[in-house]
Order: sequence, then structure tokens, then C-alpha cells
Amino acid sequence: MKKMKNLLAPLLAVPLILAGCQEESSKEKTQEKKDKVHIVTSFYPRYEFTKNVAGDLAEVDLLIPSSIEPHDWEPTPKDIGNIQQADLFVYDSEYMETWVPDMASSLDSDTILVKASEGISLMDGQEEHEHEHEGEEGEHEESSHEEGEEHEHHHEKDPHVWLSPVLAQKEVMNITNALIEKDPDNEKTYRKNSDDYISQLKELDQQFKNTLSDVPNKEIITQHAAFGYLADEYGLEQVAIAGLSPENEPSPAKLGELKEFAKEHEISTIFFEETASPKVAQTLADEIGADTEVLNTLEGLSEEDQKNGADYISIMNNNLEKLKNALEK
Repeated sequence: MKKMKNLLAPLLAVPLILAGCQEESSKEKTQEKKDKVHIVTSFYPRYEFTKNVAGDLAEVDLLIPSSIEPHDWEPTPKDIGNIQQADLFVYDSEYMETWVPDMASSLDSDTILVKASEGISLMDGQEEHEHEHEGEEGEHEESSHEEGEEHEHHHEKDPHVWLSPVLAQKEVMNITNALIEKDPDNEKTYRKNSDDYISQLKELDQQFKNTLSDVPNKEIITQHAAFGYLADEYGLEQVAIAGLSPENEPSPAKLGELKEFAKEHEISTIFFEETASPKVAQTLADEIGADTEVLNTLEGLSEEDQKNGADYISIMNNNLEKLKNALEK
């Protein structure tokens, strides 16, 4: 019996040793995660830009689910808590994440807020409601100021700078500088990662220049006024059906103007966004016998798309191909 116990003792010890190793490995991983810079990013482009700069040196989280339109998203107390626990919070601007100023004033932590569009001159934005019923008198005129106050806090400026590959480079640099300030010991790695990614963005910019410089048509009609910076960069003219919010709907008079514009410029494609209803774009397309096509704003990218290799570069190349096809008809 004693001999049997002696034989069993080493065997019984194996599970205990394995359990101890697993526990130690788990502790090491937890400590490694704690040692990394923790970054929360608002919506998809901020997430991708930050991931490319940070590499394996930071834990980068996406705050706004890719299935949700970020323009009018509001954080829950749990979301605010996640931001407060982060070292850095990367967002676009107060004109996109309109809730950030209020959150910042009440933030009870040392979280560094990184405005990715810092230093970029933003275009003026104009919502569709500002054009509706122009010239009407009476009761509407008296109440228009009050209604305007209700809406104008959202988009005084156009926030969609990331849709210009040139301005995207500036956003990446802002993120890079913030990371280096927080974690100067890893500056060399952050700069290398940043330079590598910016090289890809420069190549993307050159592809846009080469492709769009010779197209015979320069006018595009979009459902959502999201492509102003892209159009400005590459010599195009964006005419939006609605304003900066994809949920806005145009007045009948505005639709009439767009119909005439489309006919005059022989526009054959009406663009809408992947996260918005195509109803208004389809209505205009039906009126003029045009096609509809998705032009991706990258405000959200599903996990499935990301697993399939989709990213900012590939989506923007896809946008370029669609613009080329529409402007060469």
C-alpha cells in the first residue's frame, strides 16, 4: 500500500503544478495588460488610426458600436466609466461627438482627451432645416429662431475630415503626438508605426489624385453632406440632398432643385451611406432615372468586415472606384 502511494504521489502532483502554471500565466497576462497604455476611441476611423500607431504597446477599445450611427449617439454611465478608466480618449471633434464637452467638464479622472482633428481648419456646416421654408412669413418666422436653437448645437462645422486621406494623415500625427506624450519611453516605436501608416495614406492620396484628375464630370450628389473635405481635396463638387446629419430630409423645393441640377449635369448616380436609409436617395434617383450606390463614410465597420480584411485603406479604395465609375459615365 505504501508503495502504491509513492507511485501515485507524482501523478497527483501534476494537476497541481499545471494549475499553478496556468494561474501564474494568467497573472502575467493581467500584469502585462495593466502595464500597457489603455486607450478608448470614439468610432471606427479613430480606432483604426490609433491601432496602427500603437501596435502592440496599447490596449485600444472602440466605444461606439459599428452598427450604430455615431452622429446622434449618446454615452451611457457605463461608457463614461470606461472613458474615465482609460489613459487616453481619442475622438474626432465636438461637432461629431457633441456630448464630449459636457462629459469633459464633469470627468473625474486623469484621462487625456485627444481631439484628432486638432489644428485642422473645419468647413462651415449647414443643416437642411436652415433651408426649409425660406421666405415664409408669419408664425413660422416668429418661431424659427427657437427651432434653430434646438438644432444648431449639433453641427456648426463639418466634422468629416477623416474622409480626406490628406487630413487623415494630420489626425494620425495628432494621435501619435498624444501617445508619445503619454508614453515617451516607446516614442521610437510609435513614430515608426506612424510613419509606416502615413506612407500608406500618402499612397492612397496619390491614387485619388491620379484617378480623379481626368474624370470628365466633377459633380456628385450625396444623401449626406459627408464628403466636403474629399471633394475639396480632389476638385469635385459635392451637392448634398440633406445636411450633415444623415437622418435629415429635404423639403420638396430642395428635391426639385436637385432634380434640375442632376439633369443639367447629367448625373447618373446618387450616393447614399451604408448606415443610413436610402429612401431619399432612391426617390431622387427614380425621378431622374439614375442609379444609387453606397459611398462609405467609415462611421462604422462591422466586425465581420474587419475579420475579412476590410479597413480604412480598402474602403477608401472602394469609394474611389465607385466615384470613378460614376464620374466617367
